[in-house]
Amino acid sequence: MIELLRISKESWKPNVSYSGKIFMILIMVFFAMIKLGTAQDASVTGTVLDQGGEPIPGVNILEQGTSNGTITDLDGKYSITLSSPDATLKFSFIGFEPQTIALNGRSQLDITLQEELTGLDEVVVIGYGAQKEKEMTSAITTLKTEDLVKTPSSNAMQSLQGKVAGVQIVSKGAPGASPTVRVRGIGSFEGGGAPLYVVDGMFFDNIDFLNSNDIKTLSVLKDASASAIYGARASNGVVLIETKSGEYEQEAEIVYDGYYGVQNPQNVLKMANSQQFVQYVNETGSVPDMEFVDNAMQAYGRSRIDPGIPAVNTDWYNEIMSPAPIQNHTLTFSGGSAKTRYSIGGSYFSQDGLLNETRNEYERVNIRANIDSKVKEWITVGGNFTFSTAKQYVGSDAAWFNAYFAVPILPKYDEEFGASPVPLSNAQRLGYRGRQNPFYPLLYNDNRNKVNKINGNLHAELTFIPDKLTFRSAYSYKLNMVNARNVNFAYNDGVLDPLSSLSRSNQTYFDQIIDNYLTYKDFFGDHGITATLGQSFRSETYEVLSGNRNDLDPNPTFNNEELWYLNNGQANDINTVSDGGSRIFYLSFFGRLAYNYKEKYLLYATYRQDNYNKFQVDSEDFFTLGAGWVATEEDFFDVKGIDFLKFRASWGQLGNDGINPSVGQPTLQGTNNAFNDVRVPGFRLDPTYDLIDKIETTEETNFGVTAKFFQNRLSLEADYYIRNTQSLAVTVLQPLFRGSVRRSVGEIQNKGLEVSLNWENKVSEDFSYYIGGNFATLQNTVKGLGGPEYLNSGQAEFRQRSIVGQPYQAFYGYEVAGVFQNESDISNSGYSEQFLAENDLVPGDFMFKDQNGDGVIDDLDRVVLGSYLPELTYGGNLGFRYKNLDFSVLIQGQSGHSILNRKRGEMIFTNDTNIDADLATNLWRGEGTSNKYPSAAGLRKGWNQNFSDYFVEDGSFFRVQNVRMSYSLLNKEVMGVIMPETRITLTAERPLTIFNYNGFNPEVDNGIDRQTYPIPAVYTVGLNVKF
Repeated sequence: MIELLRISKESWKPNVSYSGKIFMILIMVFFAMIKLGTAQDASVTGTVLDQGGEPIPGVNILEQGTSNGTITDLDGKYSITLSSPDATLKFSFIGFEPQTIALNGRSQLDITLQEELTGLDEVVVIGYGAQKEKEMTSAITTLKTEDLVKTPSSNAMQSLQGKVAGVQIVSKGAPGASPTVRVRGIGSFEGGGAPLYVVDGMFFDNIDFLNSNDIKTLSVLKDASASAIYGARASNGVVLIETKSGEYEQEAEIVYDGYYGVQNPQNVLKMANSQQFVQYVNETGSVPDMEFVDNAMQAYGRSRIDPGIPAVNTDWYNEIMSPAPIQNHTLTFSGGSAKTRYSIGGSYFSQDGLLNETRNEYERVNIRANIDSKVKEWITVGGNFTFSTAKQYVGSDAAWFNAYFAVPILPKYDEEFGASPVPLSNAQRLGYRGRQNPFYPLLYNDNRNKVNKINGNLHAELTFIPDKLTFRSAYSYKLNMVNARNVNFAYNDGVLDPLSSLSRSNQTYFDQIIDNYLTYKDFFGDHGITATLGQSFRSETYEVLSGNRNDLDPNPTFNNEELWYLNNGQANDINTVSDGGSRIFYLSFFGRLAYNYKEKYLLYATYRQDNYNKFQVDSEDFFTLGAGWVATEEDFFDVKGIDFLKFRASWGQLGNDGINPSVGQPTLQGTNNAFNDVRVPGFRLDPTYDLIDKIETTEETNFGVTAKFFQNRLSLEADYYIRNTQSLAVTVLQPLFRGSVRRSVGEIQNKGLEVSLNWENKVSEDFSYYIGGNFATLQNTVKGLGGPEYLNSGQAEFRQRSIVGQPYQAFYGYEVAGVFQNESDISNSGYSEQFLAENDLVPGDFMFKDQNGDGVIDDLDRVVLGSYLPELTYGGNLGFRYKNLDFSVLIQGQSGHSILNRKRGEMIFTNDTNIDADLATNLWRGEGTSNKYPSAAGLRKGWNQNFSDYFVEDGSFFRVQNVRMSYSLLNKEVMGVIMPETRITLTAERPLTIFNYNGFNPEVDNGIDRQTYPIPAVYTVGLNVKF
């Protein structure tokens, strides 16, 4: 089934399997399910009332699919002649929710319109319950289906980019890759930074198995007060997801929603061409490099325009990339009776990668079902089920690295001296130090992940006292099976003869949760309370079996995949097998109390205790307190233009149990002891074992304001928070023993301001518009490391350091004060004579800043050069609806952060590569030519290869994230046939990004750009049809 509707990037033609044909036939059948209209006239009369039973004059009544309409009179009465007794009427009036009702032959239709919710009366899903937005004291942002489906992506979290203040979404370009999500910064050194995902009560680390169309609401619980009811898993925030279900007493509805589009490479990094490369080689003065250029001209000819350069001028990025298709198709059945509601659906998603001549794609098929039934007036039972199967072929990231390194004077193929079985060129055959050609990792590697996920939930809710006391019991489970396979093919490139290799791993995750909780709601005069008391049991089981073999027989190729098994490897060659797993149990108790007085004064408290077998501690307790004051409910508050004003404050505790379970377990070591003057062997507790005596704990204080202005058209949400995380696991030296150990002694702080401002205005029934924006600041600071002043990280010369008082994992190196222009600059640099004599500095070299003025450049002169965490993130949206036309634009960006251009650093260290066009154009070529880049010869020099801010660049960017236009055809009558409700959509995702970074894209996970997959622009055409 995974192959259905698969579209090949090379042919751009559907390759439809048997099951795929069935899927397409079903879609065509449903498109053919149209309602045949008749020419028979009919009339209907009735009255429109509000919820209080009062008539509503001026209600607009329209026969769907026609221009035929009327309005109610002063008594709320109406009469209209229709084209058919089975016509559908739409009732709408400003301030009320519109209703669409099929007549089904009726001649009398009285209806009651519901007042349109202002947003404050809407119910927001929170942990183990729900709460009115006006009564909340926490920082929670909720998105609905229409907010999520606008983004063509494999993961719904991508849709949050630019929409939720304080949530950073870092996009990924590889097919099926999930974005990195950070809620209010980084709060752990090694416990992970991703939020907890709770989908219909089940815990997940990722939601890559969900289709955006299947989500009803997605709520981000940002502060500790909102998240603490989930205890030890909630320190990085919580994302609560409620999947779609049908509605009681809803006519059966069938909905198809899909899109097809193309992904285009954008902001492609420009590399030096052949002329620039030859000039660079000559300027280095490197004899081997100049000989390589001569050999290339002998092998491949000279340019007719300039005989001094080779005829070959290969743009390697252009060679390895091309546009790629993306598509998604969803079919949903939903409805309900008075007792039962249901929603059943299936979806297919496919995304090809940008890489050429390799399997680089992602395909996923989802099936889901939600059902609830009111068995009795006092009991409701239900369940939901999701099955997801996905295949992900991961193209080798080394291709991006090699394409950056590859010299332009080398062709893709070399029929005379190329490799076998594919005659790829090889620079080593011409005397160069590297192979260069990026098609080696593309053609001779095949990496595949196959993931099957089964998730389910069974629940029952008992009502003991109607509208007051309920009990809910739920059993949730998830079974994830991950099969990974990595194959390297054997080949001969004339210099190396690498063996084939195969590695496989099978991982199984099986988690279960049993939740039981009581909820009591009541009002005592002006006093309202909601209390929740519950218990939760959770088990997490993980198993992994992996192995690898070399020198497979027969040699693997793309055409003999059925032979890719470990048994075909040579038994006497290197092979390894690994078998492991873990099992963790949790038993938790939780409670929550929400109190309000006249919906004016609000109090909120939660408690959770987690008991587990993961660490040396038996249990952890988490508390939160929240309070709110709705100023507009005060009698003395009467400010024109302010409709609602609430001040909020909260404090809470969170936990992070994301550290590896093996950490913190004491071990025994052999020793000898004296017993009755006899030396005997024995054991003692290993003094170097990791002492993780508690989980990482976060305390957060949040102050917020929620306000509505000008008849609820303008809304404001603002929060200021201070989040301190303590007991972080860090590595410290043991003075009396060799090596180092990990201890729970670290502390880190995140604090910032989040503001969202939105204006919505419904001008008339035909026209409405909105405009809004949000921003968030972030200040991340390491507050303590248990004694040491810093903790080193990074690799080789690319140093990162977590320093007390500075951001986590800041880039750490020298500051470049400029480039030496002449000998006078060198003698006046302030460096000592001995230091100058030892380092042989010449014009064209970097001048590093002597921070302490001691006349030498050493480690004492290294400083913090920047952090990958943005100090400012922002987003904005603008849109309007005119009749059946909708248009929206979303922007987003960030600033105040840095990117380590590691690929440029390794290019300089390697000394046998091409260089990027920016560097080739702006190298120092004599006095006054450049004060930013060194000379070509200087690039080969160790002095200039010291890690400095030359390698650290500004990561700020501004992006037009999404442009979307849609047009709806509402039951239009065509030649006597009433067509189904249809919406056609055009979407452009990331069509424009403005930045200064010298790379494909300024979105780089963890701020290090080495083998980063480019993020494409996506253009799609979508279709939504309702039957």
